[in-house]
Amino acid sequence: MGRNLQNGERLRPVDLARGHGLSTQAVRNYEEAGILPAADRTPHGYRAYTPLHARALRAFLALVPAHGHRTASAIMRAVNRGAADEALRLIDESHAQLLDDRATLRAVESALRDLEPATPREPGGRSGPTAVSGPGGRSTGGMFIGPLAGRLGIRPATLRAWERAGLVRPRRDPLTGYRVYDEADVRDARLAHQLRRGGYLLEQIAPLIAQVRAAGGLEPLESALGDWHGRLSARGRAMLTGAAELDAYLREVESRGGHDGRRMKEMTGERRTR
Repeated sequence: MGRNLQNGERLRPVDLARGHGLSTQAVRNYEEAGILPAADRTPHGYRAYTPLHARALRAFLALVPAHGHRTASAIMRAVNRGAADEALRLIDESHAQLLDDRATLRAVESALRDLEPATPREPGGRSGPTAVSGPGGRSTGGMFIGPLAGRLGIRPATLRAWERAGLVRPRRDPLTGYRVYDEADVRDARLAHQLRRGGYLLEQIAPLIAQVRAAGGLEPLESALGDWHGRLSARGRAMLTGAAELDAYLREVESRGGHDGRRMKEMTGERRTR
């Protein structure tokens, strides 16, 4: 097809793919998805990419660890159809989410500081001095599922799902069969709630809760919180890198302007109607 990567003007799909450890099919898929601007075709029907496509690919791959694949794709599609403001709005939303995640982490740390040491279970299964009256005024020595769900701002069904996953282990009242959550259960439910807000999956939370139970304290969560801080910091750094690559791509798009800019819009429009 004539020119290739060495002359810096015409690039084959394999040229873009090799530089980023991708398959040529992945590059074609990105083009079809609107992540890359549409390529011209040679007289023989082969795709002919340019340095602009290489810049777009670098921008996308830098945006993924910063914003996730779905948002990164939406950002690139917006840029390629000439909707830079929409792309910037998506980036703003992602930054806001990171800020919210940092607030959640602080809330988790605050919740851990505020948690009182759980009173050990008694041989009969009861624990803690706090009692909630059950049917007939009988003392249950714990909290029922409805009040606990209300305190956490979740549905009772969520607590039941957490029980199936092993995050909480309420006992059953022998007379009514109602779930009764003692102080240790309440602590575990609060931890699970905060960790879920922080993005942890149930299967990731279960071993942490188990460590807390086995150790009789919250020290095992310190390493998890450290990892959480690290992940948020990595996302923040990735956002800086993604912003730099996207800015470089936007500048190149703008520098072409005129015919090239109109051609990009025409090509993306053609792609949407195919």
